Amino acid sequence: MEQPSLFDTEPLLLTIPEAARMLAIGRTLAYELIAAGELEVVHINRAARVPLDAVHAFVERRRAGNGVAVSR
Repeated sequence: MEQPSLFDTEPLLLTIPEAARMLAIGRTLAYELIAAGELEVVHINRAARVPLDAVHAFVERRRAGNGVAVSR
């Protein structure tokens, strides 16, 4: 059996454009969701990253109808 590589697993943290791509939304809307507290972000020095499980949790909240619309 082959040993899994560090590069074979899904990343724990995503850049904001990567998270936006996963959600099929624009980068600007992703930043709006972060500002509204809808999408969790982790700061590592100046870099902002979205935890992969936060993307999944956001979708689950939306599917359950618990999401708040972001006004533009």
